[in-house]
Amino acid sequence: MIRIVASLFAIAFCATAAAAETIDIGGATRTYLTQFPDNKPAPLVVVMHGNTQSGADIKARTAWPLVAKREGFGVIFPDGLNHAWADLRPDTKRAGRVPPKGTDDVGFIVKLIEKYVADGSADPKHIYVTGVSNGGAMAMTLVCARAELFAAAASVIINLTDDAAAACHPSRPMPVLMINGTVDPLIPFEGGKGTSRFAVEGFWSATKTLAFWRKLNGCDISDGAVTDLDDRDHDDQSTVTRIESRCPPARDVVLYRVNGGGHRMPGNGSDARFPRIATALLGPQNHDIDGAETIWAFFKRFP
Repeated sequence: MIRIVASLFAIAFCATAAAAETIDIGGATRTYLTQFPDNKPAPLVVVMHGNTQSGADIKARTAWPLVAKREGFGVIFPDGLNHAWADLRPDTKRAGRVPPKGTDDVGFIVKLIEKYVADGSADPKHIYVTGVSNGGAMAMTLVCARAELFAAAASVIINLTDDAAAACHPSRPMPVLMINGTVDPLIPFEGGKGTSRFAVEGFWSATKTLAFWRKLNGCDISDGAVTDLDDRDHDDQSTVTRIESRCPPARDVVLYRVNGGGHRMPGNGSDARFPRIATALLGPQNHDIDGAETIWAFFKRFP
């Protein structure tokens, strides 16, 4: 049944394949898409897709290309092997696809960053990382393993697990943004196991995950300012609350809680090729904020 739902996810989210660039990582050919401005070196955002998806999918189904073009930063959309990422969780605690044994996704992303810094395309003082679902877990894996490379990070619709937290030892504090839906059937906001028949056990709550990053960054554990954002789309079945933290300078930790939101990337446009299928499987998509716009507004504050 996991294979069946993986196929349905792929149908819901797939985009037309684009010509990918390649790089060799330990004898494996890895693929990715890029978009860079004419003015270089530029800030760089690495954006990682969810399980069953590809870089082409998240490029086509989010506003990242438009935001990057308008704001003048570069963006890389890497492809996970078998449409999955080797984050800090063991394979037995994943739903959907798993990467091949021995996959070094940290090495892959680090080599991409080094390549585009070396050729003058990317500004090493303005490197950022984000991802959706499994891609969000991979973004946090990179924070845990190579924090010195990044100015800020963001995760979308993912929480930590005991395994991920135990293996996470960042070399320095870093600004972190989270976006989580309260009715996510796969990554439950309150932790544990989601309501989907394809969900797996063991996720922390969004609140506990938020507290983890606050502690690492030397912030107060309690909430800072809590702001209910404008309900711009009354038909999307959801609203957004921004929960800030009281942190030292340049160590901000922020949660965008999507009240009534599912396992979806918020956006001005649909994040799926077949929105009804995606809504049935994963819950509502919020249209009050755009995920890419929100994350970039956070990132650009931090060199």
